[in-house]
Amino acid sequence: MSEGLDALRQKIDDVDQRLLALLSERGRLVLEVGALKHAEKSPVWRPEREAQILRRLEERNPGPLAQGALTAIWREVISACRELERQLRVAYLGPAGTFSEQAVIAKFGHGIDAVPCVSIDEVFRQTEAGVVDFGVVPVENSSEGAVNRSLDLFLNSPLKICGEVSVPVRHHLLSRSGDMVGITRICAHAQALAQCAGWLNRHYPDIERVPVSSNAEGARLAAIEPHTAGIAGDGALERYEVKVVARGIQDDPLNRTRFAVIGNHACGISGDDQTSLILSVPDRAGAVHALIEPLARHGVSMKRFESRPARQSGWQYYFHIDLLGHQAEPAVASALAEINANAALFKSLGSYPREVFLPDAAAPKS
Repeated sequence: MSEGLDALRQKIDDVDQRLLALLSERGRLVLEVGALKHAEKSPVWRPEREAQILRRLEERNPGPLAQGALTAIWREVISACRELERQLRVAYLGPAGTFSEQAVIAKFGHGIDAVPCVSIDEVFRQTEAGVVDFGVVPVENSSEGAVNRSLDLFLNSPLKICGEVSVPVRHHLLSRSGDMVGITRICAHAQALAQCAGWLNRHYPDIERVPVSSNAEGARLAAIEPHTAGIAGDGALERYEVKVVARGIQDDPLNRTRFAVIGNHACGISGDDQTSLILSVPDRAGAVHALIEPLARHGVSMKRFESRPARQSGWQYYFHIDLLGHQAEPAVASALAEINANAALFKSLGSYPREVFLPDAAAPKS
């Protein structure tokens, strides 16, 4: 071993020792913050504060660590320190090993109690009842569009959106053996089968495709049935005894799913926020244009506009809108006041820190 390499390794050891001391100091400070929060009955998780920390680090990152890697490291540091105050319980659409679980870890880190639920409805119920602190639900996919059940549940729920997270959807073909010898069926969620249809048509057009309740269930079946293959993401590889036949078989290489964090917390201004609304309009010509016109007049950008039928009232629609800015900021507040005055229904789902989605290669890994 060269003396130069030994000297460099000693320097790394010294840096690690300093990092350990600083992390311990950070933990002690968080415990003091936690005591003050407890006395004031303040929430443990402040998404606006966390967003400010991560943005500041991103702005000051001198390299050579990639931005996604730095964010992933600091999110786990924050998660471990937050756990010193209290371990949060976060519900998600299970079972374990799904993209929903990946979204939970990508947003909160590993220092939580992740609670799988059998349906999106159950995630809302557990969060509304206070059984968990927060829930994480899918709201849209870049290939398949809106997750309608989530949008419908927001209409009557008292919960607010406290944050968002986007997860790259990378589907892998899995089997017990790591090959397709003897495989007679491929099991996955119907949406995953649809997202991989082109690849499957080219490579395994004659193998039966069987929709199951989740990709994790497909991976579980592949682990115990030698004639079954599954399609699932990275999370399933860590939980089930399966091997990869082929990686990244989704037809859209940029496929992502966006998730919303739901809870009872009202976020303060982080400096880069967005606001989500549900609106409906009177049934008259030009009503939609007139309703949203104040946004342009007050210089507020609309990021998303999605319509959903109002099932109880014939051909009427609810409009789900995301706009840039916090509802407490003057321009946004003025625009929303005008919209509220003219809307048949106006419901704010809350303002929360906007996530700047990183390219897949730099995205935080779970």
